[in-house]
Amino acid sequence: MRHPVAYLGPRGTFTHEAARALFPETDYQHTPCDSIPDVLLAVDRGEFAHGVVPVENAIEGSVNLTLDWLVHHVDVTLTAELIHPINQNLMTHPDHAHWPLSRFTRVLSHPQAVAQCRSHLREALPGVAVSYVDSTAEAARRVAGHPEEAWVAIGPQSSGRLYGLRILESGIQDYPNNFTRFISVGRPWTHPTAAAVGWKTTLLITLPSDFPGALHRVLASFADRKINLSRIESRPTKKRLGTYYFFIDAEEGLDHPGMVKAVADVEHWGCQVRRLGSYPCYTFDKIGDPRPVDNGR
Repeated sequence: MRHPVAYLGPRGTFTHEAARALFPETDYQHTPCDSIPDVLLAVDRGEFAHGVVPVENAIEGSVNLTLDWLVHHVDVTLTAELIHPINQNLMTHPDHAHWPLSRFTRVLSHPQAVAQCRSHLREALPGVAVSYVDSTAEAARRVAGHPEEAWVAIGPQSSGRLYGLRILESGIQDYPNNFTRFISVGRPWTHPTAAAVGWKTTLLITLPSDFPGALHRVLASFADRKINLSRIESRPTKKRLGTYYFFIDAEEGLDHPGMVKAVADVEHWGCQVRRLGSYPCYTFDKIGDPRPVDNGR
């Protein structure tokens, strides 16, 4: 019996690729959900053993919806991280594969995908109308279903394979180092084939309101133990103006001696510390591209 995995759907998106890379289809059954809250709630309620959602993009920044739901609405454990390269492709119906770009009249994709390719679109398809849809996979589906239209879709190769599109241009994103960080949540697990490239702990820290210099003390506690912090980000507590939670990603496991002492120090200063997870980190190139997505699955 394959273990259930929920992910931000639909099939043929970068999140789908991340879910299949982290949880191979030989051992796991993947189920798309309509939204990030749907994924997190399903895992929190025990309906799924695992869930996969995006948490940060190198160009667009943090996915605030993911962060806020982790803080305010669910109590789930972060269990892994996957750094996935985002390679956007310009794709069309096979009947139009040999058309010059000047013949196309409309671009379809998710708003974030369009934003990542804005400069390229201005140069390659100046003046072409843009239609936003719910996902890159939905864009590919619509282009495939309307061969009578001079349309192109932007999205991953997997969405093109899923709907039988042809790639006109590959790597059309404006910035070459375009990566998205995905996280899995739920039950502890171990990847069956890939080796982790590192280890990370995510903490949610609430500063005491009556302690001047508390954030400096927090950061110094980790620096004194030579614990590198790869991310520090504030999010509003939603209780009153000017109060924040701080997400901190430390590049060590929670049981590392330096981490144990640093967290103890932070709590000693009167800060509240919520341990969101201590987990292995993977990169897409080390795991390898999963099997192609096709309409038969």
